[in-house]
Amino acid sequence: MRIDKFLKNSRIIKRRQVAKEACENGRVLINGNTAKPGSLVNVGDIIEVTFGKSNLKVKVTNLIDGAKKSTAEEMYEAIDG
Repeated sequence: MRIDKFLKNSRIIKRRQVAKEACENGRVLINGNTAKPGSLVNVGDIIEVTFGKSNLKVKVTNLIDGAKKSTAEEMYEAIDG
């Protein structure tokens, strides 16, 4: 699954266009590497997203296409650090 779609489906970022812009501006990392909007995400990958001064680090646990709000949190687990 593409990173921009994963961020939207998991509800980490609410809109795919915003997720795409975050990738283009270098605010999204996959396993420590800068992600492009079309970069692929796999189960087990570590994703870091920078929101202004805060940082979110998650581990991908599931890839659900068209996830509902109730299942979106099953797609990742938060990591401290």
